[in-house]
Formats: sequence, structure tokens, C-alpha cells
Amino acid sequence: MKVSISPFIAVLVLSLMVGITLTPTVAHAQSDLRVSDNGRFLVYTSGKPFFYLGDTAWELLHRLNREDAVRYLTNRADKGFTVIQAVVLAEHDGLRDPNAYGQVPFVDTDPTKPNEAYFKHVDFIIEQAEKLGLHMALLPTWGDKINKDKWGIGPEIFDEQNSYQYGKFIGNRYKAKKNIIWIIGGDRNPRKGSNDVQVWRGLANGITEAAGGKDNVLMTFHPQTGSSTWFHQDDWLDFNMLQTGHCPDVNVWEKISHDYNLSPTKPTMDGEPLYEDIPVCFDLKKNGYADVNDVRRKAYQDLFAGAHGHTYGCNSVWQMYEPGRKPYIDPAKPWFESLDLPGAASMTYVRKLMESRPFLERIPDQSMVITNSDNPKNRIQATRGNGYAFIYSSSGQAFEVKMGILSGKKVKASWYNPRTGTAMAGKTYLNTGIQKFTPPTQGNDQDWVLILDDASQGFTRL
Repeated sequence: MKVSISPFIAVLVLSLMVGITLTPTVAHAQSDLRVSDNGRFLVYTSGKPFFYLGDTAWELLHRLNREDAVRYLTNRADKGFTVIQAVVLAEHDGLRDPNAYGQVPFVDTDPTKPNEAYFKHVDFIIEQAEKLGLHMALLPTWGDKINKDKWGIGPEIFDEQNSYQYGKFIGNRYKAKKNIIWIIGGDRNPRKGSNDVQVWRGLANGITEAAGGKDNVLMTFHPQTGSSTWFHQDDWLDFNMLQTGHCPDVNVWEKISHDYNLSPTKPTMDGEPLYEDIPVCFDLKKNGYADVNDVRRKAYQDLFAGAHGHTYGCNSVWQMYEPGRKPYIDPAKPWFESLDLPGAASMTYVRKLMESRPFLERIPDQSMVITNSDNPKNRIQATRGNGYAFIYSSSGQAFEVKMGILSGKKVKASWYNPRTGTAMAGKTYLNTGIQKFTPPTQGNDQDWVLILDDASQGFTRL
């Protein structure tokens, strides 16, 4: 008679054979986040809005010791970041190159043989993030462990069966943690003619089942392009994620709008836009390092086009570069000297603005802007609620606004400075006709947000 053994029991048996103690079984704990009732945003389970302000820290779990990890997390919490994106099986030879304590994640790179000592370090960082009020957007693996055809170290270790088993293992391990957002994928698009889609689905299904079902997890997919191409209809995909890449001339608002208009309605966001201090289009000699103004533009253009949140990244920080480590893509300085760059500081002001007005009613609305440009440096991008509007001028260009779309007979205008997080009072206007607005200053490094408020609402000026 054939005896059937469940995948997780198989993992347990193999783990005991190599002397590993797995995390004890715990009761299922629901994630403290969910998709909003209108399908556009993330909220706490209570319904309170949650603004996803992410930082890219792909190598955090692999390269930093505990002291440095706390230093990094504290810095990001102090700046108002709410989410840290990090990878369990890291990109840079994460299966064979040991972490800060000499540990690798698996015995003999076998995903059915987890190394408890490695995962204890992951546990510590997740717990420290939770203490600081941070959510961990956790990638179970980088994509080269499934597909390293174009680049990556690998090795490729996952198939449909063991990806599901690994999902069950890691999902079970962290099912009691309420501060986990799961990110399947890792800088990879599924290959045509392959079973990559099934492998990724196996991983997602394993996590979901271990956590006690779809309602207990929040999950997305990190691609090279956009998750909706393959997984928009999948039940486990709660929100879409884009990677708009590391060139400044990308019309990010078009990519956000594409996913925003899909059916069924799901939140969408840019999970990897242009990084601060990265060689533009990966060519340092030709293009130099990314302009911080372009980094900031991506955030406002994404959000005003309908994104529920935004992720910032810095070239030195994502790889946790420091002297003595192999550099990737020409990092400008060590990670610990890059924590307070102006682009990172300006993300504090992004969140301040987005949370200053009713959050869950916000929609993109380009009908308010009379003329526009498809050049990212000259773009005017508009978003609004019922009684307010934010209109972003990417380089301080003047623009005309169609009034009367907002509620109220009169509107108060103010100018918000994305570089300082302060606002300047403007005039009060009748809410009719077409009105021209000219930002206080103009230039490549002089972006501004026009705030229009229904004068009867009593909104606080920032």
C-alpha cells in the first residue's frame, strides 16, 4: 500500500534528521492590514487608512548584523517609512554566501532542509521592525533561485513541488506575525514557455495555506515590469506592483493608470522606481548618478496617478554596500552614509501630504488640468477627493485648472514644497471657470504641489 506524506511533514522529518528545530505551531493570526472596501487602498483591519511608504532593503536580512539592522530600521522609522522590502533568500549568492553570523539558509542549498540558525536572524529583524511600528514586505526568495537565464547567481533550486513546500514552511513560521506583507517574485518576469508561473503560484499557495487562508495574508508580486500581466486574476494577489526601473524618462503615470483601470479593481503601486544615487539607466560614464529631483518626481507622479503607496530606493542601501564588500552598479558611498540623502528625507514629506486630507476618497483626475505634457520633467499630475485637490507641477511650470469639479463655492489655494514639507498660503478663488496658477519658483529642482481646498471644509494648511 502506498503511503502519502504531506509536504510539511516531509519538511519536518528532513529538518529533524539534520538537527533543526522548527518554530512551534501557533494559532493563525490575521494580518493587521487588508484592502479597503473600495478596492483602491490598504487599510488596517479596523478600516483606518494605511499609507505604504516603502524602502528598498533587499540585502538587509543577508548582509547586516543585528546592531546594524536596528540602526537601519530606526533611521527609516524615524523618517516615517512604514514598510521595509527585504529578501529572505537574497540576490547576492544568498544560498551560499553566509549572513553576518556565518549562516546560510539551507543545508546543501536544499529548500527542504532549512537552517534554523539563519532563520533565527530573520526572526530577530522582523521582531525589531514590529517594535518600531514597521511592516516587513518579505520576499521569500529572489527570482534567480527560479530563473537566472539573463542574470543572477542562483542556483535555480525551485520547482512547483518544493516551492509549495518552502511556502508552507516560511508561511507557517511567520503566520503569527501581523506586520508581514508577502511579496512573491523578485525582479523576474515568468519566462514564456516555462512553468515559472506555476512555480510562483506554488510558493504563494503554500504561504496562504500555512497562514490559514487568503483572509490571513496580504500578498503581491515583484516583477521586472508589472504583476498584472500574469497574476491580476489570481485570488492570492491582493494588490499589483510595478517596477518602472532606473531611467528618468519613464511615464510612470501611464503604467499606474493601466493597472488602476483593470477589472477586478485592485490597489496598485510602484515597488521599484528610479533609485537615488544609482547610475542613470545603469550607465555611470554616460549619464552620471540619478538626479534626486527625478527620484522625487516619480513618487508624486505615481501617487497622483492612483497608486495607493510608493517605494523609495537608494543604490547603496538596497545592497547594504560598505568597504570590503563587492559593489554592484557603482554605489557612491557606504549604506550607512546614504541613509540621510535628500531623496530619502523628502519621502517624509510625501507621506505628510498624502495623509493630510481624507485618504480613501482620493482618485486621479487629469480632467482638472487644461493642458499637459508627456515629458516627466514638465508633467502636471492631478489627484483629488470630494473637497480637495493636489496638483503636481514637476518643474514649477504654470498651468490652468478647470474649477467647479471640487465641492464648495470658494476654494483656498496653497503651495506645498516637496523639498521641505512646508506650505505657503495662496489666495481664495471662486470655484468656477478656468484659473491659471503659477508656482512660486521654476526650474528642474523646483517642483511644487498646488493644494486646493473647499473653503467651507476647514482643512488645516500644512
